[in-house]
Amino acid sequence: MIDELSYGSLAILAAAGVLATMINVIAGGGGMIVMPALMALGLPADVANGTYRLAVVTQSVSGTAALRRHGKLDSDAIVPILIPTISGAVLGALFATWIPRETLKPVMLVTMVFMAALIAFRKETLIPKEGPPLRPKDAPRSIAGLFLSGVYAGFIQAGVGFLLLAVLVGTLRHDFVQANALKLVVTLAFGVVALAIFTWAGLVSWTPAIVLAVASIFGARLGVRVMLKVPADSLRWFVFVCVIATSIVAWLR
Repeated sequence: MIDELSYGSLAILAAAGVLATMINVIAGGGGMIVMPALMALGLPADVANGTYRLAVVTQSVSGTAALRRHGKLDSDAIVPILIPTISGAVLGALFATWIPRETLKPVMLVTMVFMAALIAFRKETLIPKEGPPLRPKDAPRSIAGLFLSGVYAGFIQAGVGFLLLAVLVGTLRHDFVQANALKLVVTLAFGVVALAIFTWAGLVSWTPAIVLAVASIFGARLGVRVMLKVPADSLRWFVFVCVIATSIVAWLR
């Protein structure tokens, strides 16, 4: 179990947390590295799912603050986007606490591999269409996309950044950096909701949660610096390979 982890294992987990958070801030999918890694280290799938949520909150706070300092946060767009995503996150998190543990692990691993494939093969989803940014009321299908993103985030979280960017960039036409800033605000909101639900259900292992949370603060700051200089497309295949490798280890454990 996780209580038996050595300092070396926790150090490796912290390094994975920094790297995963950088990827999360730049595009999304970093959680698909951390989640299988937590399961590979011995956490049951439902506890790994809850444990990761504290890092989601801290990385979102750190990343949002950094992007706001760079003037990349469209504050007027926040509330219309939060309403459908938070509603979905509540449902998704509650469902994740109810599903049997033996069923949750294969569902999570298969879903994460599927999301990694989307990140690798669907880069056109992250290219905005021409025109000014839209609000959800001007693009009704975006409301459904945001709600389903919230459901997915509450249920698993890993890879939800890509889903949110697909809506914020592909449908609502925000540029990539502004969409990332809004994405972090959204993940902060439903991260808090999901963390509360998983804590209430007793599904958070606090030692690795705190290690990941601290690592995520540094990872978010590094990720913002990289995002403003390096295109996110260069990370797609790296994420895909890491997810496949860690998922195989978690499955075999």
